[in-house]
Amino acid sequence: MTAATTTRPATPADTAAIAAIYNEGIAERIATFETAPRTAEQIAAQLADKGDRYPTIVVEQQGRIVAFASAGPYRSRPCYAGVAEHSVYVDPAARGRGAGRAALVALIETYERRGFWKLLSRIFPENAASLALHERCGFRTVGVYHRHAKLDGQWRDCVIVERLLGETAR
Repeated sequence: MTAATTTRPATPADTAAIAAIYNEGIAERIATFETAPRTAEQIAAQLADKGDRYPTIVVEQQGRIVAFASAGPYRSRPCYAGVAEHSVYVDPAARGRGAGRAALVALIETYERRGFWKLLSRIFPENAASLALHERCGFRTVGVYHRHAKLDGQWRDCVIVERLLGETAR
């Protein structure tokens, strides 16, 4: 991470940058099952829906948003209130410079302070960079969902990763 790298909770002013980064991830077809680009207005609505419970973290390098990490509820049942499902996206021009790690570390710290006991994600096996990032940040692979869903008419698998937080990690 460079000295000019900062992390902070996303604000409504960040929605265009978040949408642009997310849309790159959609176009690349190795990070999400989504296929339709998102608008800044849709991202703003997502941030509002998540409220203070599920903040999105942005990473700035030299004053420009280059990555973000977001999370949401894993399931609606009360027993899962401390489990969040997350994702990390990095601007292609900023990859390899620590932005993804900064986003994920800040997300881990933020959710741990909020009393969450687990973060999890589903990652395409082809997304070697994301799998490596998660391993470096203390996530473990717990399994694979085979033929989890179709993307562009093709079945895709997902590697399931998790990290325990707070008291549950000790």
